[in-house]
Amino acid sequence: MFTHKINNEIELKLLEIQDAERIFTITQESRRYLREWLPWVDFTKTLEDTKGFIKSTRQGFSENKSLTTAILYKNEIVGVAGYNQLDWSNKIAYIGYWLGEGYQGNGIMTEVARGLTDYAINTLKMNKVDITAAEFNHKSRSIPQRIGFKEEGRLRQAEWINDHYVDHITYGMLASEWKKL
Repeated sequence: MFTHKINNEIELKLLEIQDAERIFTITQESRRYLREWLPWVDFTKTLEDTKGFIKSTRQGFSENKSLTTAILYKNEIVGVAGYNQLDWSNKIAYIGYWLGEGYQGNGIMTEVARGLTDYAINTLKMNKVDITAAEFNHKSRSIPQRIGFKEEGRLRQAEWINDHYVDHITYGMLASEWKKL
């Protein structure tokens, strides 16, 4: 079982089937908020959908292709974060994350992204960590900016969200840069 302590209040743990009810509840409670930037929200309609998601993340973990964790804040699951992809050939970890609406503004995701970046570089020995967010998703974009990532470019019409395409802005952190921070 993977767990990673970020600080005294925040810990990451590998998603388990028994987390499905809590993850689905947070999704339901934050549905309108989350769906603005996350297209999967509209396809998550039942507890079984969330269980299917968790099973797929466990498969990715067992194949060493990804690592998806529950974010525990004061011992309560408040969101999901991890590496959507681990590219071992190029030594790049791709971070993805979401947080329940009621937990915004506490610095949780900044600390999670910082912890995931540090773990990718210092433990997994990745050369680079990438974070990508929709152009106008300013809250999500502020996280890599806050921890020193460099803006690397724009992917035009990279994702269909609701009824339109959005551009993505990509941020990167090199191992050599991280070690200097």
